[in-house]
Amino acid sequence: MKITVQDCLNLAAFQPCIIAAGENSLDHIVRSVSVMDAKDVKTAISANGVREQLVLTSFYGMKDDVETQISTVQALAACGVSALVIFHAHNGITAADTELIAVAERAGLPLLIIPNGNRAEYADVIGQVMDKLLRGDEKQEKLINNTIFHLLDFDQHADFPEALRAAAVSNDFQVVLISRDFNPILVVETRHRTPVADVVRVLKNREMRNEGYQMYSLLDIEGVLAYWGTITIDGERYFLMLVDNDDRYTSVEMTKLAEIIELAAGMWRFTPERDVRAEFIKALIRGNKSRAWSLKEELGLGDPALLSVFCGRGFPGEKADEVIRDFEQESGCEILTLNEGEETYGLIVNRGEEPEAAARGACLDFFTALKELGAKSRVFHVTGPAGIEDAAESCSLLSETKGYAESIFPYKRSFSKYELVLISNCIHIQLQGSHIKRAYVGLLDPLHKEPLDNKARQLLDTLETFVLDAGLNSGRTARLMGIHANTVQYRLKKINELLGTEITGNRVVPSLTIALVLKRLERVIR
Repeated sequence: MKITVQDCLNLAAFQPCIIAAGENSLDHIVRSVSVMDAKDVKTAISANGVREQLVLTSFYGMKDDVETQISTVQALAACGVSALVIFHAHNGITAADTELIAVAERAGLPLLIIPNGNRAEYADVIGQVMDKLLRGDEKQEKLINNTIFHLLDFDQHADFPEALRAAAVSNDFQVVLISRDFNPILVVETRHRTPVADVVRVLKNREMRNEGYQMYSLLDIEGVLAYWGTITIDGERYFLMLVDNDDRYTSVEMTKLAEIIELAAGMWRFTPERDVRAEFIKALIRGNKSRAWSLKEELGLGDPALLSVFCGRGFPGEKADEVIRDFEQESGCEILTLNEGEETYGLIVNRGEEPEAAARGACLDFFTALKELGAKSRVFHVTGPAGIEDAAESCSLLSETKGYAESIFPYKRSFSKYELVLISNCIHIQLQGSHIKRAYVGLLDPLHKEPLDNKARQLLDTLETFVLDAGLNSGRTARLMGIHANTVQYRLKKINELLGTEITGNRVVPSLTIALVLKRLERVIR
């Protein structure tokens, strides 16, 4: 249970104890205990500067340095420790310096002194405080027993979700069971301060940053304390999120609660609902159109509701969350996602009243915002699929081309269906090695006939940059290549002469683009 500094003062190990400072802050929460024996402030904070931690010390490492003691007290208070307990020590100080007490009082940090008349040692305080944390008062020890009572009341409740809801209401906690693809499949809400979607997104980011699966993991989401970990139900692994509504319980108690919920689910023979969203996206990715059709009905999706299919990677978690949340709130759309390794596949569904054309425009703005999140952010999208068949083909296009897109267009971060279709066609031409490929690549042969190989390479590089990277803009070409604009103009004029055509002509650009893409693909596909 949650205990305070005042609760600790009632323990036998603190009899007697002198409250030297911070008497008005004895309601500070205590969640853990540590011993400080550091010689300097940096070491002290590194080992003991933990919020809501009771710190025990004799200042033995800095017993002759009052200035360091004072700096340490100030730093500990800034870290939010619960209290500082100064022990008698055989070779250390027996009382605190007057200035030290004044500093603690100003900082609102309870400063407790164990006098020589009290024979308690570190071990006595640690043992009694931890026992208090783990067991709590008998009157308060209701969470586990009460939860067990409700979860195993087979006569009163029809099924496991109903029993779990009764336990959550009685003990003021909340439960979210989440699939491994981060879709909530069982939600028991007893308060509505923070949307479940926000909690899931934060958990997703923790998972993507590989911060582990321990049930002791604590998330503070806008003041809502949530504990999360993994449990196994019917042979499958799930994420379990437990929300302590009033910060009444310790992490140990929340861990026990999770274990009880896992055991009760097995006793009820509870089988969680299928993660239809994840199954739907997987069916599209794998080209299983018939499966996707059947799942579409379960999701209640109409064909016009499918706005875009995308795949992204390299998104910084918290910033990406804000972009997704803002997009959903402003557009009325919903994003269904599936994580495959370091990549995220997504399907944007129009759930609002926006006209389809306006909603698609919002999707493009959304992708622009995603690509601007960081230098490593990449998004590949096909916007405007006409139903399930087209969505499945769009997923196939993404899977086929996203591995080559950055090699062909190294300066782009967002790739639309126009770039992806171009890449797909060139991949097929490249792999077939037919006369079609020879015809396209042959368009560049005059550049290879330049007398000096170095000049030929310069001309080809300039042409590639001008057409594929700079959008036929000579000024941008100069910036990308780090050369003077006049040099670019000279080379482009030379290229026109060698090719015998105006390279910016509307009938020339398409063929020239394919030829240059094929040249770049040759460096990737062997």
